[in-house]
Amino acid sequence: MTTSNGLLLVDKPKGLTSHDVVAGVRKILDERRVGHAGTLDPMATGLLVLGVGPSTRLLRFAQCEVKRYRGTVRLGVATDSLDADGAVIDERPVAGLTVEEMNAPARQMLGRQTQVPPMVSAIKVGGRRLHELAREGLEVEREAREITITEFSLAPGDGPDLWDFEVECSVGTYVRVLLSDLAQRLGTVGHLTALRRLSSGAHHVDQAVTLEQLGDLVKANASPLLPAAAFVTELERTVLSADQERRIRMGQRITVDGTFAAPEIAALDEGGVLVAILRPRGQHWKPELVLPVESGEVQG
Repeated sequence: MTTSNGLLLVDKPKGLTSHDVVAGVRKILDERRVGHAGTLDPMATGLLVLGVGPSTRLLRFAQCEVKRYRGTVRLGVATDSLDADGAVIDERPVAGLTVEEMNAPARQMLGRQTQVPPMVSAIKVGGRRLHELAREGLEVEREAREITITEFSLAPGDGPDLWDFEVECSVGTYVRVLLSDLAQRLGTVGHLTALRRLSSGAHHVDQAVTLEQLGDLVKANASPLLPAAAFVTELERTVLSADQERRIRMGQRITVDGTFAAPEIAALDEGGVLVAILRPRGQHWKPELVLPVESGEVQG
């Protein structure tokens, strides 16, 4: 590869943690600076957004993107992790439910709401991760978080008491908690048997590569990395002159044409390469984050 800087979309397989994927990418790319946005549980598959090289500093923009998932819930059986990786802790009968009877409470769960994170999660409480405490048989109080559900629908699955679903939600949503809460509204219990992340913001799993494909691309000296600008497609942007770019790279403030409503804007060169993230300071714009010159760029 000619560069190790940019956005990488990986299709995570079942059984690997998000950290496992990061470790695999580091080894394949021979690049230590790799990070991910939006953790996927080991049983989940699908889109994992990664930053490589200097672009890891842009991961916060991917953290706030809306996510879309597809999966399957099994009603009548609860597990301690709320998914198929956990131990069964409860079983309850399930009444015969129509598609409308399933979707009516799902529609009631749309919009802004609060959600309590599960004990089996990576959130830290008192310096320890919840899943570590859960393995010790401990349960601690967790602070509810605000989430937003914009789409939520279900259809009959491929077996008894199995229902397929799609959900679009804000960052920080635990889909397994959402489906467990739905089961309770239906008078029973439930757990996820499958979950796949389809998209995060403008990025879709169809654009992603597997770890095996990534290795093949690197061996062929081809780069699967998207440019750093792909992290900030939702930001307002300005195009810099050569003199403005030179001043930004020296840490100086600049003036830009136009009016911007957002507290941050993306500054690109005339070739569309992301140079910096700018914040307003009075009548000027100050570089909040400056990316290094990419190989092949010519500086004036």
